[in-house]
Amino acid sequence: MPGGRLTAQERQQIALGLADDLAYAEIARRLDRPTSTVTREVMRHGGPGAYRADLAHRSAQQAAHRRRPSATARNARVSRAAGRGTGQDDAALRAYEETFTTLLMQSGLPRMSAGVLTLLYVADSGSLTAAELVERLEVSPASVSKAVALLENLGLIRRERVEGRRERYAADGDAWYQSMVAAARSNAQLAQAAREGVGVLGRETPAGARLENMARFMDFVGESITRAAEQARELLHTPPAPAADGEEAPGA
Repeated sequence: MPGGRLTAQERQQIALGLADDLAYAEIARRLDRPTSTVTREVMRHGGPGAYRADLAHRSAQQAAHRRRPSATARNARVSRAAGRGTGQDDAALRAYEETFTTLLMQSGLPRMSAGVLTLLYVADSGSLTAAELVERLEVSPASVSKAVALLENLGLIRRERVEGRRERYAADGDAWYQSMVAAARSNAQLAQAAREGVGVLGRETPAGARLENMARFMDFVGESITRAAEQARELLHTPPAPAADGEEAPGA
């Protein structure tokens, strides 16, 4: 399987595959590349509807030119600050971070916010300073500030003040529960709006019946989400189970 950076020809093939409405997995198969490579490439350069091979290649070349030779050393320093070791596992960790970031982007987060959230989750401490995020992501402080502001508004991270005016940003272990509860509230609001439409259009009309069915569906889904979230909330705070006799713990 070929490695390294994507070539201009490969990017052209990605663009042609998108134009033919091919799945990322099929495009990747034709390139003999991992699906995650194609997914990250497309999401990084405008998404499936705006991807341009020439612009993507130019942007990638400019980014590569801007990278300083000391990137490995910087990453090692941030890894130590985050409570992670360095060595042969670094490449695997970086690949995992990119994959996880891509999945968060597909769920709706902008790339920078997805990258910040990924780093917070993979750090053993669960938190990083703004300076550490800037160094690890190789972006400006303003970009990190904007990303963490969005994540705070979404309730996915929290701000912790340490050593005077310094701050750390931490992954909120309860964030996924809060996200599910927020989704349930959103469904309830949609159900209420649908019922108001029924009152305007009349239950006996096709449109009114359609909205009534929508309201019932949203009620059921919202109640199911809330019930499941309450039942599973403790899983977010459960320590890992000890390895069984004769079984190695993960990462051992």
